Amino acid sequence: MGSSAYLWVKAFHIIFVASWFAALFYLPRLFVNLALVAPDSPAERARLLLMARKLYRFAGLLMVPALGLGLILWLGFGIGLGAGNGWMHAKLALVLVVIGYHLGCGRLLRRFERQAPGHGDRWFRVFNEAAVLLFAAIVVLVVVKPF
Repeated sequence: MGSSAYLWVKAFHIIFVASWFAALFYLPRLFVNLALVAPDSPAERARLLLMARKLYRFAGLLMVPALGLGLILWLGFGIGLGAGNGWMHAKLALVLVVIGYHLGCGRLLRRFERQAPGHGDRWFRVFNEAAVLLFAAIVVLVVVKPF
C-alpha cells in the first residue's frame, strides 16, 4: 500500500482512538454521578443510566475501527515490526489493558443497573483517572518510542 493510504489509515486511526478515549473519559464520570444519586431520585438515576448505556454502546462502536485500523498500521504497513521496537510491545500491552478497562466499564454499568455498584463515588473518581493515564502512556510510547 502507498504512502497516501498509510496517511489516511493513520489519520482515521487517531480519530477513532481519540473518540474512543473521549467516551472512556466520560463514562466513569457518569459512574461518579450515579454513585452520588440520592435514593429518592429515581428519575435522575434513570437518566444517568440511560446516558451511560448509550455512551458505552457508542464507545464500543468507536473501539472496533480504532483497533482494526491499528492492526492495519501494525501488520499491513509494518509499523512497530522488527528489532528495536519494544515500544510497540509495551503499547500493545497497554491496548489490552484499555480493552479490559472498557469491558470493566460494562461490568460496572451492569452493577449500577442492578443497583449494586459495589464502590463509592471516591473509588469511581480514581477509576475515572485510569483512562487518562493509559492514554498519556500510549501517546508517549508512540511519539517518543523510548525503547
